[in-house]
Parts: sequence; structure tokens; C-alpha cells
Amino acid sequence: MNQTVALGAVDTPVGRLLVGVTEIGVAWVHFGDSPAERARPAATVGLPVAADPGRTAPVLAELADYFAGRLEKFTLPVDWRLTSRVQGRVLGTLHETVPFGRMVTYGELGERSGAGVPARAIGQIMGSNPVPVIVPCHRVVASNGLGGYSGGSGPEIKRWLLTLEGALPPTLDWDPSLGPVTP
Repeated sequence: MNQTVALGAVDTPVGRLLVGVTEIGVAWVHFGDSPAERARPAATVGLPVAADPGRTAPVLAELADYFAGRLEKFTLPVDWRLTSRVQGRVLGTLHETVPFGRMVTYGELGERSGAGVPARAIGQIMGSNPVPVIVPCHRVVASNGLGGYSGGSGPEIKRWLLTLEGALPPTLDWDPSLGPVTP
């Protein structure tokens, strides 16, 4: 079977998200939508782009529902081809064991995954997560605070997502429809 990737985008309070969906599942989510990102399938995994709105519609609908506060668990399969074996194991553990509204430290995720990966390397794996939001790397925090985030505009996106999920208390001026406020 010739495999392809279908691309779709959705506007959210944290900006526009571009998704790539193969016949296997969601292969990536990217903060932003640009011609360079749309060229990524051919450049990185050698997959041609197919016009298939029916393939992207379910993930776009789930993302819209998540950002509207109507969805706590993504149900679509993930295509792990953009990850190494260790990345896939750690990200798969995160995806399967850290639910909406919960957080885990980098060290705890390393232990939980059984991959023998130290906390610092877990941070690097989170930073290279090809499917952010759906594979919730924002739920992985440092033992002494929030930690970093490579999606969108950075840690403020992470704080906003954790607040949306109720894992962090909202500030008095927090409005989920406005997205994160960057200084």
C-alpha cells in the first residue's frame, strides 16, 4: 500500500495548529502553519501529501473540542514513525498513563517508562515530541517548577494548557478563549 499524509489545520486559543495524519494515525501536530511545515512530509519521512479532509476531520474536531473544554481524552491512534524506539516508549507511556488534569515529573516519567532514561533526557524527548497536545508533553514538569516547553511561544503555552485542564489554578484574569498572554 502506498502511504500518504493528509494535512489539516485548526485555529485554537494558542494559535493555528497544523496536523499530519497518515493511514496509521496522527503523525504530528505543529504550532503554526507555513509552506515549510506543509513540505515536511516529503522531506522527513518521504510521504506524499494527499488531499483527504475525511482523514483530518476527526483529529481537527477532537482538537477543537479539547480547546473548547469538551474533550479530556484523545481517541485517535498515533503514528509513531517520527520517533526512535526510546522516544516512542517514553511518549507512549506518557500518552497512556498521564491523564487530563494530571502532571508527572521528568524523573517520574523516566522511571514509569522503564526506558532507563534520566530526567534530562526525558526533557529532550518531550522537546522533540512530534505530536504535542495529543501526546501531552505539557503534563511533564520539572521537580522544582513548570520546566520548559518548546511548543508555540514556550512555557506560557504549557502553563495555559495545564490551566485549561485544571492542573494549575487560573489567575484572576485567565480567559480560556483568549489563549496565553505573553509579556
